[in-house]
Amino acid sequence: MTSWIDLTEGWTLTALPHEGTLPEPAAGLGTVAATVPGCVHTDLLAHGLVEDPYRDDNETRLGWIGRTDWRYTRSLAGEAASLAGADEAARAERVDLVCEGLDTVAAVRVAGREVGRTENMHRSYRFDVTEALARGAAADGADGGTHGPELVVDFASPYRYAEGHKERMGPYPGAYDEPYQYVRKMACNFGWDWGPTVVTSGIWRPIRLHAWSTARLAEVRPQVGVVWPGTGGGSPAGVRGRVLLHVDVERTGPGRDEVLELTAEVGGVRVTAEAAPGECRAVLELEVPDPGLWWPRGHGDQPLYDLDVELSARGRVLDTWSRRIGFRDVAVHSAPDAHGTGFGIRVNGRTILVKGANWIPDDAFPSRVGGDRYRERIDQACAAGVNLLRVWGGGIYESEDFYGICSELGVLVWQDFLFACAAYPEEDPLAAEVEAEAREAVVRLAPHASLAVWCGNNENIWGHEDWGWKPVLDGRPWGEGYYLDVLPRVVAELDPTRPYWPGSPYSDAAGVHPNDAAHGTMHLWDVWNDLDYTHYRDHRPRFAAEFGYQAPPAYATLRAAVGDDPLTPVSPGVLHHQKAIDGNGKLARGLEAHFGDRAWDFDDWHYLTQVNQARAITLGIEHFRAMWPYCTGSVVWQLNDCWPVTSWAAVDGAGRRKPLWYALRRVHADRVATVQPADGGALTVVLGNDTDEEWTTELTVARRAAADGGVLAAGTHAVRVAPRGALRVPVDAGVARAGDPAREVLTVDGAGERAWWFFARDRDLDYRKPEFDVDTRVDGADLRVTVRARVLVRDLVLNVDRLSERASVDSGLVTLLPGEEHTFVVRGGAVLDADAVTAPPVLRCVNDTLATSV
Repeated sequence: MTSWIDLTEGWTLTALPHEGTLPEPAAGLGTVAATVPGCVHTDLLAHGLVEDPYRDDNETRLGWIGRTDWRYTRSLAGEAASLAGADEAARAERVDLVCEGLDTVAAVRVAGREVGRTENMHRSYRFDVTEALARGAAADGADGGTHGPELVVDFASPYRYAEGHKERMGPYPGAYDEPYQYVRKMACNFGWDWGPTVVTSGIWRPIRLHAWSTARLAEVRPQVGVVWPGTGGGSPAGVRGRVLLHVDVERTGPGRDEVLELTAEVGGVRVTAEAAPGECRAVLELEVPDPGLWWPRGHGDQPLYDLDVELSARGRVLDTWSRRIGFRDVAVHSAPDAHGTGFGIRVNGRTILVKGANWIPDDAFPSRVGGDRYRERIDQACAAGVNLLRVWGGGIYESEDFYGICSELGVLVWQDFLFACAAYPEEDPLAAEVEAEAREAVVRLAPHASLAVWCGNNENIWGHEDWGWKPVLDGRPWGEGYYLDVLPRVVAELDPTRPYWPGSPYSDAAGVHPNDAAHGTMHLWDVWNDLDYTHYRDHRPRFAAEFGYQAPPAYATLRAAVGDDPLTPVSPGVLHHQKAIDGNGKLARGLEAHFGDRAWDFDDWHYLTQVNQARAITLGIEHFRAMWPYCTGSVVWQLNDCWPVTSWAAVDGAGRRKPLWYALRRVHADRVATVQPADGGALTVVLGNDTDEEWTTELTVARRAAADGGVLAAGTHAVRVAPRGALRVPVDAGVARAGDPAREVLTVDGAGERAWWFFARDRDLDYRKPEFDVDTRVDGADLRVTVRARVLVRDLVLNVDRLSERASVDSGLVTLLPGEEHTFVVRGGAVLDADAVTAPPVLRCVNDTLATSV
């Protein structure tokens, strides 16, 4: 049986001179203890040798770290002695050093001998160290030393490596003036319009010794699918789950003459195969009768089955492998129709209404993200109604935890290959690294039921078309060969059960612009960059794969990261935590369009920009959802943040939910009603039913006086909405047209949560001064806050993080008619001062700022 030896403990870190010199900040560091997995930044931070890069503008003073060479060192004395001391029968024939992630340009030595080099953060590496360990142990014993053989990992400056390729290969344009396209490393390490520039080095994933004999499982690649008894999908009787299991083994010298036995088992089905002496590959096929089918959340259950593989020889187990798989078919339906070319993700023959969010690395230092944090964030996505996460191409291939939790919870994963917002060289050594990286990623992630789509890149095909790259490139290859040849070939060979899509955005039609709304996937950024968010309604995408609107993080998150006194929208720390070009200017123009032109104090600015973000995305998703099935889904930018920053995220860098999160939960509900404008001032109620049951209800559409909630005109409609369908209900003209737009509002009741329509923008509405009665009651560890409105109160929130970093609230953005009430549940709020909870700026509504009358 194989033996794994963890090498987490006992590391030290030292800065190395390059050509005899060290950057001045590194000169006095000496040698410090290192944490593995980790990186240089987190080690220096742990020892108090650098300031927190997330605080104020500290990141600007840490650029030298990415321009320095670094050495990680660890003794292998104990491990070498243990391996050498085993009795002859148990002694391993081979010992490998297995590095799951080295960031990025590294030389690895054992006992003074180089055993390997790396140039790719996104790959794992296995180096044979049998001889090096043995010689190191022998030399140590001969000279009487006590330290034993050393493991040394030297990291070269990522900047120097990337800039060297840039000088040799010439300019390749990108979105930022950083050389991220010249090194196979997490691109957003080099900064993004939501992320800090913290160019890391280090052992960022586990590192271990693997001692083994005879043979080991080198690669296990299951192709999992469903065999239908007929031609349809769904769950008919007689369906079979199918696993085509490709297994590669590696043999030692003595093991090459052995007959090897492979056994695989799943769902009670067991098969075996033999590999004759010298053979290193086998294919096993398993069929499971009538398995439970895996479905995305909201469409069915997520049964997972243990797939176990065992390698043995002469009755002795040599190695094992185990993963949890799910049986389902997944495809992208992209075919010409009367409107263009559609795009739909199909699972088990059903086109899924995608309610998605883009995912970025959850920390600028990804080694700090473990299973608990992944679960917290994915749970937050599920609670917001998300059924797909798109792993964005400027980040990383996430850990097994991420994909495993998504599979368990029924969250589809759209996985970009790691290319983003740049032209990429197609020459070696980068080209060879790209293919090797892709092959490993496809094999590693193939077992996960949640993985639904492989995508070639983020915005590079669009960028080549529209962002002025062509004159700079002057005809040189720019990455298209990866997206249209290398990557689809790798996926077709290694994971043919899943679809491949060349890029996002991409139009699957010859001669069509890559971001054409009528074809394939579309990114919508004209709204955030140039237009008011109401212009989302001008677009008719087949699938909105990326769109977003900014807002600052929660107050506690920003306050912890920024030392400005006082905080203002333009104080230095606040501006430093705004990375988007003219980001604050765009926020200001959005406020002016909806709330008027005035100088906002910080509290008003903070609250209203968050409200604007939530309303913008609500409007966009409601519009896209109202077009079902012409538009088959949306993927908002973005779910999460990697540090405390003003950004497009729904969950900020400290894991706190912004008002946008509550808006997503509402608009992603299984059954929703929205009010959509039509020609000539007409209005239409659109009902979306994303369930398997017909929805029968009676709608009441009422135009009301905002002052007292009285009904001015109303209509009722008995409706039936088909399963997984949408229904458009025109609003009677007498109800849809306001007599006084500033003082009237439209409500839709009887379809779950109330839908609203305001006839004018906030700046033109006659808001009353907020008047409400508030009761508070301690309920165990929580606080229940009941608000009873005496006037129309719009977008009521409880900013409880202003009082406690640990408290959270169950609801937000609540609008009430006069006489209505709502109870907020403040988790962990029992210890809070009730008077502070119920006073501004904790309890806030739009009326606080825009009231025009008493």
